[in-house]
Amino acid sequence: MFNKVLIANRGEIALRIQRACRELGIPTVAVHSTADAEAMHVRLADESVCIGPPAARDSYLNVPAILSAAAITGADAIHPGYGFLSENADFAQMVEEHGFVFIGPTADHIRMMGDKIAAKTAMASLGVPLVSGSAGAVTDMDEAIAVAERIGYPVLIKAAAGGGGRGMKVASSPEGLEEAWRVARTEARTAFGNDAVYIEKYLDRPRHIELQVMADNHGNVVHFGERDCSLQRRHQKLLEEAGSPALTAAERDAIGETVTSALKKLGYRNAGTIEFLYQDGQFSFIEMNTRLQVEHPVTEMVCGIDLVREQIRIAAGQPLGYTQADVTFTGHAIECRITAEDPDTFMPTPGRVTAFHAPGGLGVRVDSALYAGYLVPPYYDSMIAKLIVHAPDRPQAIARMRRALAEFAVLGIKTTLPLHQRIVEAPEFQAGDYTIHWLERFVARA
Repeated sequence: MFNKVLIANRGEIALRIQRACRELGIPTVAVHSTADAEAMHVRLADESVCIGPPAARDSYLNVPAILSAAAITGADAIHPGYGFLSENADFAQMVEEHGFVFIGPTADHIRMMGDKIAAKTAMASLGVPLVSGSAGAVTDMDEAIAVAERIGYPVLIKAAAGGGGRGMKVASSPEGLEEAWRVARTEARTAFGNDAVYIEKYLDRPRHIELQVMADNHGNVVHFGERDCSLQRRHQKLLEEAGSPALTAAERDAIGETVTSALKKLGYRNAGTIEFLYQDGQFSFIEMNTRLQVEHPVTEMVCGIDLVREQIRIAAGQPLGYTQADVTFTGHAIECRITAEDPDTFMPTPGRVTAFHAPGGLGVRVDSALYAGYLVPPYYDSMIAKLIVHAPDRPQAIARMRRALAEFAVLGIKTTLPLHQRIVEAPEFQAGDYTIHWLERFVARA
C-alpha cells in the first residue's frame, strides 16, 4: 500500500479521497491555490502545499507545481479526482515518468478515450453498440451531406475532443447543416484546440445511461450497475439515479456483460464509466470517462462498495477480490448536485456562506466542503455540495430526498436547492418518465 497520497484536486472530491485514504491508514497531501488557503480539504489534510494563485491554470492545472509538491512531501502516488487534470493523458504519463503512481487508468487509455472518434472506433471493434453516424471525422460539407442523408435528419455534429456540450450542434434539415457544422467546428477549435467533428443520428427522446466499471491489473473487470443521468441542462447533469427507472435487471445484466467483456479485451485498469444513449430498448455508446465520476456516490449507496478505496487498492497492485456474482444491488439512490447559482437564471453566486446546515437521518449523505463562514470563490466550478439519499425503493428514495432538501440550509448565497425541490415534486420525475430533453423544457416553463 502507499506511504502517502497527494490529492491533485480541491473541494468535496478532495475530502472524499482524504476519507478513503484515512480509512486505509494512508496520510494525504492537499494542494491548494491561494484562494483555497482556508478550504476544508486543506484544513483536514495531513500536509498541505500552496501551488499557485487563484486561476486554475496557475494552480490546479499547474503540472510542475503539483509534481514538485509530491516530491517535496514524499508522496508516492497522486489521485487526480475528477475535472482538472483527471483525464489529461500527458499528466498521467508525467506522473508515472517522475516515479509516482497515477491512481487511475493508463495514459494510453486516457488518450484513446479522450478522442471521441478513436473511442467509438475502439468500442465498435470490441462489440459495444454505437449510434449510427460517420465512421470518423467529417472534413468537408460534401461528406457531411452524404452522412446526414444516409442516417437521416435530425443529426448531431459533435467535437471529437469535446465535452460538456461544447462543439455540439443539431441540424434538423439540409438547410441548417452547413451552419451547424461550421459553428461546431469553430466552437471545438476555440474550446479544445481541435476542430475535428463527427456526425451522429440525433435521438429525439433518449435517456442518458452510464455503467460504472472497475478493473484491476490481474485481468478482473466488474461493473457496479447503471446510473440514469438524463436530468441535464445544457448537457450538464443536475440529478442522477441508481438504478435507472427505465431499465430492467435483464437489460442491466446484458449491457454489463458487453461492457466488462470489452474492457477486459482492452486491458483497461482502474475506474471508468461507459456512457450510452438509450432509446426504444437500444443502447448507443457515446463516450467513456476514464476517471471517477461526480455521481459515483449513488453507485456506492446501492452496491455498498467504496469506489475510491477500490481505485487506491488497484493502483497499489491489489486484485479486486470479488467477482461479478458477488456484486449485489440493494434499493434505490438519488443524488442532487447543489450549485452556487441562482435557481432561476443559473448565474453563479460566489460569496460568503453565513450559515450551513446539512440534512441527516437514515439513508442521507452529504458530500460537501462547505462550512459557515466559508467564502465560495468565483474561480472554479460552482458545485458546492452533493446530496445523496438511499432507500429500499424509488418512491421511498424520492420521499427521503424531498425531506432532506427541506432540511438543507445554505445562507448568504443563492443556491439551486429550490430548483431541486421543484424537480422532485414534478409528476414526470416521480413517474420516472423523462428523457435528456425534459429538464430544459421544465426549467423554461417555470
